[in-house]
Amino acid sequence: MNVILIINDTFRRDHLGAYGNTWIKTPNLDAFAQRSAVFDQAYIASYPTIPNRWDINVGRYGFPTRGWEPLSPEDVTLAQMLSAQGYTSQLIYDPPQLGYHNFDYTRGFDAWWWVRGQHADPYITDPNIPTPLPAQRHKLRSVMGTQLYLRNQGSLRHERRYKVARIAQAAIDWLETNYNHDKFFLSIDMWDPHEPFDPPWYDHALYADPEYAGERLLYPQYGRWDYMTPDELANVRALYAGQVTLVDRWVGYIMNTIEKLGLFEDTLVIWTTDHGHLFGEHSLEGKPGGQLGNLYEITTRIPLMAYHPDGIGQGKRVNGLVQPQDIMPSILEGIGMEIPAHAEGHSFWPLADTGAASKRQFAFSGRFPPIVGGASKQPAVGHLFDGWAGSQRIVEAITGTSDRWAMIASPQGRESELYHLQADPEQRNNLSGNEQETESDMRSAIVDFLQEHGATDERVRPFQDGIAELDMDQGTDLWAFKDDRGRWIAFPSQEQAVEMATSPEGDEALEVTKTTLGNLLDDDPHSLIQTHGQYYWAEDLL
Repeated sequence: MNVILIINDTFRRDHLGAYGNTWIKTPNLDAFAQRSAVFDQAYIASYPTIPNRWDINVGRYGFPTRGWEPLSPEDVTLAQMLSAQGYTSQLIYDPPQLGYHNFDYTRGFDAWWWVRGQHADPYITDPNIPTPLPAQRHKLRSVMGTQLYLRNQGSLRHERRYKVARIAQAAIDWLETNYNHDKFFLSIDMWDPHEPFDPPWYDHALYADPEYAGERLLYPQYGRWDYMTPDELANVRALYAGQVTLVDRWVGYIMNTIEKLGLFEDTLVIWTTDHGHLFGEHSLEGKPGGQLGNLYEITTRIPLMAYHPDGIGQGKRVNGLVQPQDIMPSILEGIGMEIPAHAEGHSFWPLADTGAASKRQFAFSGRFPPIVGGASKQPAVGHLFDGWAGSQRIVEAITGTSDRWAMIASPQGRESELYHLQADPEQRNNLSGNEQETESDMRSAIVDFLQEHGATDERVRPFQDGIAELDMDQGTDLWAFKDDRGRWIAFPSQEQAVEMATSPEGDEALEVTKTTLGNLLDDDPHSLIQTHGQYYWAEDLL
């Protein structure tokens, strides 16, 4: 039996028709859902991109002990296991970091193909390609990254030149050439619909306000969202929705190729993502970190659909907690291979086949904090690919999810959050303090989980005893300017403030003033302060 694994980065579950969406066009993935088991309680574990790929490829939980880092020499990957059993294995990918700086995620594949030019891929240096900024500098997550993306894209005139189209076409070409191997493993790892959100105009137009004439925030800053206007935020949502429809169309072309070659008769096909993305929910944008890095349902609950040629779970909505660690064991069991002892996941086929209960009481989702031991192992490239944001002095909360509850367990001394998912699926009503027994049980489960999965005492201690985390006090010097709505936008250095106050064309600049955190707090607790790669409100920093 063959295996095809497709990952689309940053694909929100609630943007798929198969999961209840009614306003975004995703006909191809919705059609795939009708022939697949559709898992309704799939949750991320390690966050974000690279940590998630480790979980999937190694079948273990990474975030208790490791962060954004390469495969370790002792790691045994799914590709290695399948290749050892005679599978012809191929990786086709465009997330640059899978092979960047020797991250080694091509390990075990007989061959691999990297579609160049995505996001922060250091690919094109041509100075003749214009890279005018599409928005004010202080609203873009990275001015340099935006310009690099625009240079890599060149002057896009045809849809077939978009990265998602190029990687899909590479996968189609490979299938048309290699479909008759005795058995093959094809892994297709696609960056889209991850930002920069830059779909063709006609996909954007499906969801955009036709009267909108503002800036094109294709790579918006993380953190508090209100450096944007509500209209700008709505347009960012429309850009992302257009990107989702673009992705659906090209994944559909891959599915059509699988169909026409007759591969659905003897091929496992799994489609999923690594996490969601915030668009104003909980007053946040993007993938923030630090004390703003709480992992809510929008980020943690992901789509997962699995097709088995024997029809297991076909067209069914499958209950039961599943996580990325379950993909490897499910593939191995699906093709009749033994699941290795080191795997920490479980096959999800019994849930889809007989309605068996999940072997998990909780799903655990988190990010490894740089402040805790092991930071030296993390190459200084994660920030280029949105691998982290927020102060490196902050230990981020861990989310534990059960059938009924989601607890965002912060280190002691910082507020935790508790939500009843059935009564409050949008997580608007924080019940922390009202359900003390539930909170205590879930915090204990999170601490036990960390310890059982090799976390050091240094990693666990913040959740037992707390940790000093403040970066600023009211006397901290900041440099600020007022935006076109009269709101303070502040930065830790004068140099950064002057750069961000400069117009996109570089010919004008807003006046920069030296101030303090306390002054901004007195003027407006929601004054915006850009530090550690994201926006905070002044009141967040005390």
